[in-house]
Amino acid sequence: MTKRRVVVTGLGTVSPIGNDVKTMWDNLIAGEVGIGPVTKVNPDEFPTKLAAELKDFDPANYMDKKEARRMDLFTQYAVAASKMALDDAKLEITDEIADRTGVWIGSGIGGMTTYEEQFRKFLDKGQRRVSPFFVPMMIPDMASGQVSITFGAKGINSCTVTACASGTNSIGDAFKVIERGDADIMITGGAESPINNMAFAGFSSMKAMTTNEDPNTASRPFDKNRDGFIMGEGAGILILETLESAEKRGAPIYAEITGYGSTGDAHHITAPAPDGEGAARAMQQALNDAEMEGTSVDYINAHGTSTEYNDKFETMAVKTIFKDHAYKLGMSSTKSMTGHLLGAAGGLEAIISILSIKHNIMPPTTNYETPDEDCDLDYVINSPRETEVNVAMSNSLGFGGHNASLIFKKY
Repeated sequence: MTKRRVVVTGLGTVSPIGNDVKTMWDNLIAGEVGIGPVTKVNPDEFPTKLAAELKDFDPANYMDKKEARRMDLFTQYAVAASKMALDDAKLEITDEIADRTGVWIGSGIGGMTTYEEQFRKFLDKGQRRVSPFFVPMMIPDMASGQVSITFGAKGINSCTVTACASGTNSIGDAFKVIERGDADIMITGGAESPINNMAFAGFSSMKAMTTNEDPNTASRPFDKNRDGFIMGEGAGILILETLESAEKRGAPIYAEITGYGSTGDAHHITAPAPDGEGAARAMQQALNDAEMEGTSVDYINAHGTSTEYNDKFETMAVKTIFKDHAYKLGMSSTKSMTGHLLGAAGGLEAIISILSIKHNIMPPTTNYETPDEDCDLDYVINSPRETEVNVAMSNSLGFGGHNASLIFKKY
């Protein structure tokens, strides 16, 4: 079967460092940290005092207020980012293309804030006070469902739930839908709004989040003194379409997506496989899918959570696959500025990887101070690097042993 070429024609995001793509990118390159004191939970009740929250997000700028009230925040974020991506792609979903336009948006935990709010109502006031919209607001596929309804996309409509790999897996799955001919256009990415009491309690109990109270050093991927991640929220959405469709429309083309790898560790529910074995296989799968040698990759946007084992084992995985070239390519974790958007991380970081190609700039890993002998690659430390970027890889790794890698290249 001949593979159809797939390109990226639109980008949209709401993120802790900007509620549109240009603002997000400008702040990223400036090294702006979107982390601050958490406001959505009482910090006195948790060992972690910080989060990467959205600022000044108003759903009325993107959708009807009445409809917004029937959506959890993660779905609002997905609709907002999808609207911006469609506008960016100059794409109107008409009756002529609706059946061939699909949606595939992932979320790691869906509407947990809605679940928490409605469960409290149930305990305090009984069953009759639970909202009839509770279930459709909570389930993770509703971001994809609402985007389809809002914009009239009638093709395949799906949601990948693979914890922190959800956004990356969704983009890869959408890429394959187009490549094999089941759709011509896909709205894809990830969305998450996890900053609530139960999520904070769960991750705190696991000791997965940092207890550092300084926003400017709390998320420090690959640094020897890293001690956990910072929870973030938002959405990152891409418009993928066939090269033929994009050329026919005269659409802007940011990059071509050429490779996707997805593997399972079969090891542990939260800890990565020793030496990053599963992540290494995902990266190799993506290279094989792209029919590309590892020496072609210029930049890796790492999963880089600022946790002890992730950063160490991801570094080992890169060495396993790229060998000597591992020390020659640039690598960074933008979670140092955005925090960890969980299921939306892969959507936002795919956008960042694509923009690194467009602008020939590798964004930095900020907050890095103390080298770690186990993390000895070129992490583009503290300042962006202007250099030719023709090929970028984006990695995401999730609880349950999910590993996903995407490859984008200059068109």
